[in-house]
Amino acid sequence: MEEFITIKEEISSELVEKKSKFIATIIPVNTKEEAEEKLKEIRKKYKDARHNCFCYRVVDKEKTITERESDDGEPSGTAGMPMLNILRKNNLVNILVVVTRYFGGILLGTGGLVRAYSDVTIKAIESSKRQMQILGYEIEAILDYKEFEKFKYYCNKNDINIIDVKYEQNIVCKLTTDEEKKERLIKDYETKEINLSYLNVLDKKIIDKCI
Repeated sequence: MEEFITIKEEISSELVEKKSKFIATIIPVNTKEEAEEKLKEIRKKYKDARHNCFCYRVVDKEKTITERESDDGEPSGTAGMPMLNILRKNNLVNILVVVTRYFGGILLGTGGLVRAYSDVTIKAIESSKRQMQILGYEIEAILDYKEFEKFKYYCNKNDINIIDVKYEQNIVCKLTTDEEKKERLIKDYETKEINLSYLNVLDKKIIDKCI
């Protein structure tokens, strides 16, 4: 089972170097489209800053990793790539890193810029909570209201995540789990070990691993 490492929640750290203020914001994302949208939000939030340098690494259901980085006007190779290399070194995916710089009037030189952008990125990552992810499946289950408590117990016992519940004419659950648990779920549904009205495997996706 191939595993990936990401972070659980958005976090930021700050660093001041020769009067320049560096703010690192690291955000968990699931797609490159989400990464680009979050990047727009950070740029809008810090629109008065001189630079909003960034990088991201996103893995898809085919286990292909998409990477992008930008120095956003800093000297080439002093910001985006050093930040991206830190994600690579730590085997981190599904993460957007944006480092905002408010220029303090003193030039840092290329070496100083690489150190500053790297240090504030490392500082943010070290203060984050990590989350393991795996290639799994998204599944839809429909059941009667009277079966819901028993089904929740079954999912908890078998490391199946209920990520969304809709209370309609019946209970409609969206689930995520790994390959092994998916096969068990299907078998238990077909043999009536669990009482579901409907079960459908929707798609492969990268999911959080139960710990």
